[in-house]
Amino acid sequence: MSGQRSVHVLVGGLVQGVGFRWYTLQRADALGLSGWVRNLPGGDVELFAQGDDSAVEELVEWLREGPGFALVRRLQVREAPRRPGLSGFAVR
Repeated sequence: MSGQRSVHVLVGGLVQGVGFRWYTLQRADALGLSGWVRNLPGGDVELFAQGDDSAVEELVEWLREGPGFALVRRLQVREAPRRPGLSGFAVR
């Protein structure tokens, strides 16, 4: 049985105006993760995701490329404390 994992991620590059948050939402939902994704004023995308360790890892691997029109140049992933009571994945 796989463990649980929570991550805080910053994605940089051409990641706003290309549907990045919405594709991330679809991918996270499909993987059964909870958390959120949002645009930051400087042009990066920030997200928090938690759930099954293998599902979180699959999302992180997908984020390295992102959706078709995105150009990911930076990916900063750090482990984060679990947030009890968080359910579903949302675009903020």
